[in-house]
This record gives sequence, structure tokens and C-alpha cells, in this order.
Amino acid sequence: MDTQTSLFSPKYLQEEEALSQECKELISSLPKEKGWIFSHIYKYEGFWYSARHLQGVIACQKYFHAQESDIFLVTTPKSGTTWLKAIMFTLVNRKRYQVRENHPLLNNNPHNLVPFLELEYMDIEQPDLSFSSSPRLFATHFPYFLMPNSVHDFACKIVYLCRNPKDNLVSLWHFAKKLKLQATGIHSLEEAFDMFCSGLSPCGPFWDHALHYWNESKKNSRILFLKYEDMKEEPAVHLRRLAEFLGYPFSADEEETGIVEEILKLCSFDNLSNLDINKTDKKAYGMENKSFFRRGEVGDWKNHLSTEMAKKLDKITEQKFSGFGLVL
Repeated sequence: MDTQTSLFSPKYLQEEEALSQECKELISSLPKEKGWIFSHIYKYEGFWYSARHLQGVIACQKYFHAQESDIFLVTTPKSGTTWLKAIMFTLVNRKRYQVRENHPLLNNNPHNLVPFLELEYMDIEQPDLSFSSSPRLFATHFPYFLMPNSVHDFACKIVYLCRNPKDNLVSLWHFAKKLKLQATGIHSLEEAFDMFCSGLSPCGPFWDHALHYWNESKKNSRILFLKYEDMKEEPAVHLRRLAEFLGYPFSADEEETGIVEEILKLCSFDNLSNLDINKTDKKAYGMENKSFFRRGEVGDWKNHLSTEMAKKLDKITEQKFSGFGLVL
């Protein structure tokens, strides 16, 4: 990004200006490729990050101290993160915030209520995380083995949400088009497809990220592995499953009063995307809230990918997950 473009860029695209000397030295030694939204992405410990995201990852690993009651939502970008943030916040805080009254989701984007852990460390080496009452809810794109040590030491609960890679790719491409400046060049779908298939996606490779959590969930009861498509098909079933896992099961009285349906209605794509806060407001670093909402549908890839593209992605997925029992 040249100096002139940088002057008029939103804060989230101003990469180099906010980097520490330590991070600058690190990225100078890392493999580097053209980015989706940012100018470049860098390969760190097998995964790809923008420069500022990587700065947050490293600072978070150093300084974050987990609490035993902490809960983490883990995804790759554009896997249904916004939706599940809303659901998890409403679920664990339903005694504090009545679903039928003036709920915080009506006046806040889900990303403000459930912050991305490493992004809190992106520009502040040791941020104040006391803003959240127990249990603290965080979202993250951390690969499993890069999670801060204290998360593992305290055996914090982790919810992993995975999406079909074809829909993930299409959603990611649309998201990148909304956020990347026209002056810096927009990837065609064909370019984005080739990058994704090569593992060159934000916090990717997609398959490595998902497989680490899938394998851990098979032997670790503190990790719940969810599929976006299953959540969409039977939302009430998986909301109850999520409530049990997190230690906030629904009582018989709650079931009788229809709280499950109320939560799903409040957190639905149609409801959230049509709230004024999500149609007109922006996040502090310049990203519009509406950029996090597009369609949220299963199978939208059919409207974008050719038959050949779909077959290639399916083949890669089958090869990557062969022998592990994970089907997407």
C-alpha cells in the first residue's frame, strides 16, 4: 500500500504504521504472500496471518492469563462466527439479560459483546480484559497448538465451529471484497479459489485448522466441535447441546416458556442483520457492522463456484480429512 493510499485508509488497513519493531523484524524473516484484505499475509508456525493480526497473536501468547471459567469460540474467518457469538453471549448471560427485554444485542454488534482475543492485543501489548464478567467469552482464530498456554493449563472450554469449505471460501471472498480498497486491487473469484486451495487464506490452511480441533475434540471433553450446517438444520437441538456443554442447561421451566425459541429468534440472521446498529454503525477501527452480514445460507457456493471448482475443493477436503472421520 503506497503512502497516498495509506493516508485515506480505514484504521483496520493501516498495517505497517502500528507494528512494533519486534514484529517488523519477525515478519521480515517469514514467508510472505499476497493477502486477501491486507497487502500481504505471513506464514507463522504453519498458518497465514496479516502483519497486525500476527502482532496480536504473539503478544497474546506472551501476556494473556486465562481464568478457569473462560469460554472460547474458535473459528476460521467467515465460518458463522458472528451468529455463534450472539448465541453464546445470550445463552450464558440469560439470567443477567432477559431475552424478552432490552437485550444488549439490540444495541450492540455481536463482535463488541464477544471480543476477538488476539485482536485485543493487536495494538496494546497488555490490554485490560476486566470489562467482562465471569464467565469471560472470547472468540479467536488461534490454531489449537498456538493457543496461550494458560488456556490449556486451566482446561478452559472451547467451542469450535466449522463450515463447509466451499461456502467458507465464497463468504470469505465476498467479505474481502467489502473491506479491501479498490485502489489496492480486488481478487477475482478464480484468484481467491486458487489461493484458498493452496492454503493461502486468513488463518489458513482451512483444513489444518479444522483438523487440529477435530482430533483434539475426539479425546478432550472440554472441546465441542460443531458444524455450521448442522446448526442451521437443527438449531434448537444444537443450542441445547451447547448449553449442556457450557454448563448452562435449560431448566424445565425455561423449556416450557419457550426460551430456546426466543434465543434463536433474537440471534437469527434476519433479526441481527436488520437491526439499526448492524445496518448503519461502524466498529472503532472503521469496519462497517453490515460487512459481517451477507446471506448466511448453506449451499450458497452453488451460485458462485463452477462444477470443476466444487469437485476440486471436494477432492482436497476428502484427501485432507481421509482417515480422520471428519466429513464436511
